[in-house]
Amino acid sequence: MDIKQTCLHGHHTALNAKMSPFAGYDMPIEYSGLDDEHAAVRTKCGVFDVSHMGEVDIKGPEALRFVNHIFTNDAAVLADGQAAYGMMTAFDGGTVDDLLVYRRSENDFMLVINAANIDKDLDWIRSHSGAYDVTVIDRCADFGQLAVQGPESEKIMKDVLEIDCSDLSFYTFKTLPDLTIVSRTGYTGEDGFEIYAAPGKIVDLWEKLIAAGVKPCGLGCRDTLRFEAGLPLYGDELADDITPLEAGLGMFVKLDKPEGFIGCEALKKQKAEGLRRKLVGLEIEGSATARHGYEVIDMDGGTVGYITTGYNSLTLGKNIAFALVEAAYGTLGTKLQVKIRRKLLPATVIKKRFYTPQYKK
Repeated sequence: MDIKQTCLHGHHTALNAKMSPFAGYDMPIEYSGLDDEHAAVRTKCGVFDVSHMGEVDIKGPEALRFVNHIFTNDAAVLADGQAAYGMMTAFDGGTVDDLLVYRRSENDFMLVINAANIDKDLDWIRSHSGAYDVTVIDRCADFGQLAVQGPESEKIMKDVLEIDCSDLSFYTFKTLPDLTIVSRTGYTGEDGFEIYAAPGKIVDLWEKLIAAGVKPCGLGCRDTLRFEAGLPLYGDELADDITPLEAGLGMFVKLDKPEGFIGCEALKKQKAEGLRRKLVGLEIEGSATARHGYEVIDMDGGTVGYITTGYNSLTLGKNIAFALVEAAYGTLGTKLQVKIRRKLLPATVIKKRFYTPQYKK
């Protein structure tokens, strides 16, 4: 398979970024180092190239009805200029993808989907659109995307990019005269913005940010930042065989929507019968990092689940992890063990949100 490049690929290599394939793209993993970039976003500001993400427009007289048909959250409660997070689920309740839905109007929505799932998601969306008066438009090639994240991000947006974002609250967006979309959203647990624009415009904005001294950040710290803030990653905490309820994302699943959504009945049944598995946070003794797939063991030696993500937290100074475990072992304070390189390290169930997000509400 041919590896793709974003519109900023040459800029990453010019900065000597460590590059690696991700979701079919050659992407920057780190520049100055994961710890340095992570700290910059937590304390000042960093910029990420996330142009590999996918954008899909849903337009037409029944756009709202159709979006609500495939989306677990309720797009009907959104005002124009608001966005919402949620999932697309299969008929069995498994997660097709998690995504953002942007409402421009009742007849015009933009969906932002994960890079690794673009082809699958487009097939899924199109295959269920036939009964609705809508047009599904693949906009992936039309947009690049930047994420400007950190406590100084609003000031950076105004001073460097000349975009005043003081009028944006969390999960709202605006469209500028050149069709650039700016939203107060992100994936780091910090205040920040995501910018969608034509590739040439993205290059121009990136160059201005880097020239002003904003720290370029790779996918390495994007993962450590989202993990500390308790945010899921598709393929780890969410998957075809993991439902949003098991992942602890029930607040984004509106089971009482009047017309329901694909997967709604399966999720209602799962909720009524009680979850068999649940995603938990773990604090692990020792310094060895728990990786995806490592076994979680109860105190009697039985396997009760597995690690989905694990890191030594750069912000908190703790060895922590997400784990999908049998529901009986999901109570806060439960003592468990994690098998790391043939050793069993003691672990305790803690809250999944390890770091309190600093969003501007």
